[in-house]
Amino acid sequence: MNHKIAILDLYNGNVNRGIKGIINVIERYASVNQLTITYEVFNLRGNNEIPEVSNFDMFISSGGPGSPIDSKGSEWENRFFNLVEAIKANNIKSSDKKYLFLICHSFQIYCRYYNYGLVCERKSTSYGVVPVNKTIAGLRDKIIKNLSSLFYVFDNRNWQIIEPNLNAFFETNAEILVMEKERPNIPLERAITAIRFSDEIYGTQFHPEVDGPELKEILINDTNKGNEIKQKYGDAKYQQLLEFLDDPEKLILTQEEILPNFLSKKFGKSEN
Repeated sequence: MNHKIAILDLYNGNVNRGIKGIINVIERYASVNQLTITYEVFNLRGNNEIPEVSNFDMFISSGGPGSPIDSKGSEWENRFFNLVEAIKANNIKSSDKKYLFLICHSFQIYCRYYNYGLVCERKSTSYGVVPVNKTIAGLRDKIIKNLSSLFYVFDNRNWQIIEPNLNAFFETNAEILVMEKERPNIPLERAITAIRFSDEIYGTQFHPEVDGPELKEILINDTNKGNEIKQKYGDAKYQQLLEFLDDPEKLILTQEEILPNFLSKKFGKSEN
């Protein structure tokens, strides 16, 4: 049986590792589980390309640059939410459920559109391998079940979702799974970093597709990129980033768990 995944590219033509990371996870999962999985990339934000719901089993929507607010009402975003509504409509009437995973920018615009919380700019950029905390709901959720109550993710964002709209969560039976790490000495509200919107729709503020060792190799070999990070965040932050990227108990573990376990929800193979 051939399983089909549509990858929605929201990078708007910007150079990125996100799409390649998603593809690598899919290909590795298919190989390990001896499944036939094909995928197609749709340049939604750049060329208004959109998949037909009936042609795919799963949709993975990427991160991307810029404001998750300024695109409101744009043609590409209208097409995106038409797709989301078609997925939801299918899942109400059909036993053949369609699955959707939202990453970073996709997560932000989804939360804004369906009013799950306040989407706003952070006081400063969150970049690097950072710790996050599971909520009570997160402790029992299957796609992150093998991760510790505090685990590590790759973050690269200037925006956040805070002030959750509890009515929206109650009405849709959604649950917050992960939050920013508790910071008792910082008088700022913790951002939401992962939500189960439904049994078939999940989203993360962070990047579960990032390949830590591969990114480390790029940073070491690309002097310009390495220097850019040092100038923005300091040498100590850069050295810590390199250390965390290939730590098997940090980013590697996150990459091996979240998206593969989400794929398993649809394709029925054993979870990690």
